[in-house]
Order: sequence, then structure tokens, then C-alpha cells
Amino acid sequence: MKFKSIIIIVVLILVSVSCNQYEVFEKEQYKNVFALISSNDNIFQKYFDLRRTESIGYISFSMGGTNPTSKDLTINIIEDQSYIDNYNRAYYDMDVLKYEKTLPTSKYDIEALQCIIPAGKSGVQIPIRIRPEGLSPDSSYFIAVRIDTYSDYELNPDKSYLLYRVRIKNYWAQGDGNTSYVLRGLRKQEGQTEIQMPGAKIMHPLTKNKVRIMIGTEPYKSDIATFNKSAIVLEIHDDNKVTITPYRNANVTQIDGDPDFPNIFRTEDDGFKTYKTFLLRYNYVVNGITYEMKEELRLQYNESDEEVIEE
Repeated sequence: MKFKSIIIIVVLILVSVSCNQYEVFEKEQYKNVFALISSNDNIFQKYFDLRRTESIGYISFSMGGTNPTSKDLTINIIEDQSYIDNYNRAYYDMDVLKYEKTLPTSKYDIEALQCIIPAGKSGVQIPIRIRPEGLSPDSSYFIAVRIDTYSDYELNPDKSYLLYRVRIKNYWAQGDGNTSYVLRGLRKQEGQTEIQMPGAKIMHPLTKNKVRIMIGTEPYKSDIATFNKSAIVLEIHDDNKVTITPYRNANVTQIDGDPDFPNIFRTEDDGFKTYKTFLLRYNYVVNGITYEMKEELRLQYNESDEEVIEE
């Protein structure tokens, strides 16, 4: 009899605890909580096309909760450099060369530092105007904002600030070091026979119509000293002809007149896939040795994914 009584008591306790837990869960589920929208590490990343002098991005807020809100929510934000400093110290410690940079104030405008999520709405956006010209492909840039004050409801403390990351792109490459063209190369060293040089080349955007690659078959390294020594610039003109020049100190000479490698850019469709293609011809000198270089660079792409830039 005692044993049955103990079982009944235990069951009643468990039922009581379960009910309390459900009530807490239900309250949490129905609670209205707002936040800045971001991904990992409170970062929101966007690429801005160098073919536009100015583009618009957004700082976005969301309002959660099963029930719609009954009152307007006013939110005030401020810029806060400390979040960029904290991020750099946490991820790069003393390696200052890898630090994320603060976007210069001349390169952006935040339309307003206050916004309102109207009653019953699930979110709102604040426009940011970004002017990407002159930004480096070797850096990403942050705008750091945090929620300062708000009129009502509850703020998610884990999403109370935002690192808005700005990167650049153009039609041929994105500025994150991940645009890789397939290389079909033919290289001839002075006094020797021509050899095939297959591989890949990383391409970076520089301006609205210029990109950077490594010269010949020189090894790629995401390092300013390497780029200064061994990188070249491809300038793509309106007629798709390409001009080849040194990025900094590379010894390169453009060679025109080759019918198979006429220094042009073109798009190709083989009936199944589409490609962005460069056909390049130049000579270059490394360690006193002259090389003749012919190269085809190809990147598969989807036309539907391309951003349309209105003239």
C-alpha cells in the first residue's frame, strides 16, 4: 500500500513539473522578441558591384512570437567600433594584417538611426547606401551597429548588434578570393619547346572593368607582397578587348596579333553550359628568364544569376 502511494506521489510530482515546463515553454513561444537579422558571429555579408557608383543594402530587424504585436516598436541604433575591435582580437589576435577593416565613412550613409516596427508587422529595414569604388579586394569591411534603446517588447540579447560586412565584386570576379578560372595554358621558356600548363587562376575585382590575376604560372598566395611582385591587371574594354599591365612590379609585355589568343574576353555557350572566357597572350620575365605565355581562362556561370546593371 505504501509503495502504491509513493508511486502516485511521484507521478503527481512529474505531472506538476511537466505542466510547469509546458507553461514556461508556452509563454516563451508566445512572447514577442525582436532582433537584428544576421548569420554566424552576428555578421551579415553583401557584395557590392563596382559597376554601380552607389548601391543600397539593408540593416534588417525581425519580430518573433506566435501572436502579432499590438503596439508600434521604436528602435534606436548607434554605430559601435568596439564590436569590430573585439571581432579582430578574437579571430586574429596579434595578426594585424588579417584584421577586418572599418568601412570609411565616405563610403556609406545609413539612412536613419531610428526605425519603427509597426504593430502587427514582423520586421523592418533601414537602408544603407554603399559606394564601393576604391575598396580593396584584399580586405572586407565592417559597419558595426548595435541597438541602443527601444520602446517596448523584449530584445534578443544575442542579436543586439550587427557586423555588416561589405565586399566588392564586378562582372568577372568576387572579392573573396574564391573566383577560380580554369587555366589552359601554353608556356614557352626562352630557347625551349612549348609545354602545356593546365591549372587554375584566382581572379580578384579591382574596378568596374579591371581584374587581377597572377602572371604566368607563378604560385598564388593571398599576400600583398606576392601580388605586388607577381600579379597583372586585365582591363576589359567596351569592345571586350583586353589590355594587360603590371599590378605593381611584374615584368610583363602584352603581345597582340595571335589569332588563337587575341587578348579578348567573351562569353561562350556550348549548348549545355555557359562560360566567361579570356584568351590572353603576353611575355613575362621572372628571375631573368623570359617566358612566352598563351592562356585560356574559363569560368562556368549561369546567366540567370548575373546582376543586371542599367546604363
